[in-house]
Amino acid sequence: MPANSRKPVSVSYWFQSSKIRGHGPLLQKSRVQAMNKLSREDLLSLEQYAEQRNDFRARVMEHKKNRRVAVGPNLTLYFEDRLTIQYQIQEMLRIERIFEADAIQEELDTYSPLISGGSSLRCTTMLEFTDVDLRRQQLAKLVGLEHKVWASVAEWDKVYAISNEDLERSTEEKTSAVHFMRFEFSDEMKDALRSGAALSFGCDHENYLQQVEVPAETREALMVDLQ
Repeated sequence: MPANSRKPVSVSYWFQSSKIRGHGPLLQKSRVQAMNKLSREDLLSLEQYAEQRNDFRARVMEHKKNRRVAVGPNLTLYFEDRLTIQYQIQEMLRIERIFEADAIQEELDTYSPLISGGSSLRCTTMLEFTDVDLRRQQLAKLVGLEHKVWASVAEWDKVYAISNEDLERSTEEKTSAVHFMRFEFSDEMKDALRSGAALSFGCDHENYLQQVEVPAETREALMVDLQ
């Protein structure tokens, strides 16, 4: 990540200390994902967003409720789509007072690759600890966790996340508190989900063995992305 600092958008959600400009797309673009890409025409102007922000934010917060998957007590997957990413971009433009065309396009190019679509579910993944000292200790114990997070459809083999395609976020000493992940599903898996198969997420790291089957409302919300 580049050295320039970014102001936080949401203390409880968006990667408060993450700085991702300058490293190109966050995740590999698929053909369908490219079709889902946001453009300047999709965004509100700073004035329009100021007028509509409260209503828009309330709509997004409600939308996010069924897009959050807690895998155990400390690992949370926040699945992104066009609406959540538009909100992120609008907030960045508002906070940094960005109105130049090139700078707006930079935000679009940075965040659009996080949009789920086609056969891909994409998420911001956060390791969350309220105690600073405990957080430091646990991040040291969870090195490599980003390669152990998986999705599972019924009896099909686990699909392990493809993580941090823009740059490596872990070191030999610790993992990052924030990762960007995508899960790729086969057509057979998607057909099984449409037929009602269970969808689960989990982690196989030796120091964080967790799994959870998502509730019906979350499963249905994520299925919309896999059309």
